[in-house]
Amino acid sequence: MPLGPWRKKNKSTKEHLVENEEVGGGHAGATGSVAKSAVNGAGLPPPPANLRPKLVFHTQLAHGSPTGRIEGFSNVKELYGKIAEAFNISPPEMLFCTLNTHKIDMDKLLGGQIGLEDFIFAHIKGIRKEVEVHKSEDALGLTITDNGAGYAFIKRIKEGSVVDGVKVISVGDHVECINGHNIVGTRHYEVARMLKELPRDKAFTLKLVEPMKAFEMLEPRSKGAKPAGDNKIGTGRGTLRLRSKGPATVEDEPTEFEEKAVKKVDDLLESYMGIRDTELAATMVEVGRDKKNPDEFAMALDETLGDFAFPDEFVFDVWGAIGDAKQGRV
Repeated sequence: MPLGPWRKKNKSTKEHLVENEEVGGGHAGATGSVAKSAVNGAGLPPPPANLRPKLVFHTQLAHGSPTGRIEGFSNVKELYGKIAEAFNISPPEMLFCTLNTHKIDMDKLLGGQIGLEDFIFAHIKGIRKEVEVHKSEDALGLTITDNGAGYAFIKRIKEGSVVDGVKVISVGDHVECINGHNIVGTRHYEVARMLKELPRDKAFTLKLVEPMKAFEMLEPRSKGAKPAGDNKIGTGRGTLRLRSKGPATVEDEPTEFEEKAVKKVDDLLESYMGIRDTELAATMVEVGRDKKNPDEFAMALDETLGDFAFPDEFVFDVWGAIGDAKQGRV
């Protein structure tokens, strides 16, 4: 299919709380529910369940808790369910997770990959708040992401922007309603579009839910992740790649090409769509790395990510960014 706007119509392992365990990395065990990916990325079928490696990760609630042990998940939604079960809370209370820090640090946000030695901190719902914002400019200065399980939240606030002047709005806040319309279950790119399309020079209302904080975490709000930061995915000797469709896979750490290409594509997602999503960016890099021309890349994107309607210019720029990364120009 040539380039052009397109859109496709389209358990159970017991966890334990460990009261006095030192906070550190998660550990890999010996048998279980994730498959070792093929070296050439050919998508070979996963081995039988009893031959798959069992990975055990350690987790805490970010505001403070005993240490939990979780295993047997294949995607982010299942991960949240395992954490909720370990701490006897409801899965909808989960907002997002950070790796190796209890702070609301968007550079450490759990996306589509977890280092095999990473420690997972779960941020749950805290105070609800309602705020009225006057949209005095076309751009609000927000970058939106989502948690992979239906909650969109604020990943970055641009300094000097409209939202930057509303001090009660902070990075990490879950956007629950816009003008009384509940948006739970709405993908980040749709939330970003809804905010962009709000009329200028008029007020609108946001209902937000901030992550629960421990006393020592009460500090001036952060502007969020710096787009230009050197942010590696995972710190362990390998990574667990979580996919929205299909089984999780254990992979080597990202190559220099993958890190550079994913970062550039994530920057393009923010520039064109007002979102940041390293899992989506990694999927696009994976789709485009062996494609010979933009049309072939566009067809592959349509097949793999049919829920999205990417503009032509964005697709060309992503294709160019992947090519630049291959040549070491990013």
